[in-house]
Amino acid sequence: MAQTPHTIGNPLSWAAQQLSAAGTHVSASTRELGMDHAHTPRRVRTMAMSDISESLRAGWEDFKACRSDVLFIVLIYPVMGLLLMGMAFHQALLPLIFPMAAGFAILGPMAAVGLYEMSRKREMGLEASWRDAFAVLSSPAFGAMLVMGLYLIALFCTWMLTAHFIHLVTMGPAKHESMGAFLDQVFNTSGGWWMIVLGCGVGFVFALVALAVSVVSFPLLLHRHVGAPVAVMTSVRVLQKNPGVVLTWGALIAALLVLGSLPMLLGLMLVLPLLGHASWHFYRRAVA
Repeated sequence: MAQTPHTIGNPLSWAAQQLSAAGTHVSASTRELGMDHAHTPRRVRTMAMSDISESLRAGWEDFKACRSDVLFIVLIYPVMGLLLMGMAFHQALLPLIFPMAAGFAILGPMAAVGLYEMSRKREMGLEASWRDAFAVLSSPAFGAMLVMGLYLIALFCTWMLTAHFIHLVTMGPAKHESMGAFLDQVFNTSGGWWMIVLGCGVGFVFALVALAVSVVSFPLLLHRHVGAPVAVMTSVRVLQKNPGVVLTWGALIAALLVLGSLPMLLGLMLVLPLLGHASWHFYRRAVA
């Protein structure tokens, strides 16, 4: 009997189908969080510094192969960043602009899930398009990824509150008239330097926590039928077994995000897809 041809349908019906499937997988994944298999970490490999360069090389190849599709997807991230910066200027929240930009690294693994799926499809020898990026909504792992995403969002919000508290303690509650006035107070007062030192120190702790729990969590959830606990435990084990490599990888991500943010965040259109694809290959080299 002839098969019915697959059609895309209109965007609204397609989105409704994806969200319906996502709801089903959220329920299924929530039940799986308590299963025994969710408490067995995956085996991790011993890594070398060359794994970083090889992951970047493979990520660059994925980026070139999917360039037009990927740019379409990640265009939203710089736009969102510019909107957030505009809100900060408008609401006189200048001291939170840098913590906000730095905190994007916490949310990065969640934002790159669609890119992981595209790299996974290419690794299987299949063509990848933007539809594959949204296919994660119907993945059996979507519920667990949602749980991980909520955790990272909570960590990001905690970091923002902490950064605000550090500013209040070191520089007081006074609002700043302009960016120039704020920068002058930061670099020419003892309170400003205390804010820099405390902010960088506390920010490093937040970054380390985020790196430990998410360096391979989202790719593992997408690739294997595991729950959020096993993904987090495996990610922590990757850091424990390869501290030098993982910390170097985290520092490289932070440096590239800073460079991508400098030209009004537009560089993120290149940096985000490259890091997203490379993170998939880093996971494949870290987890057996």
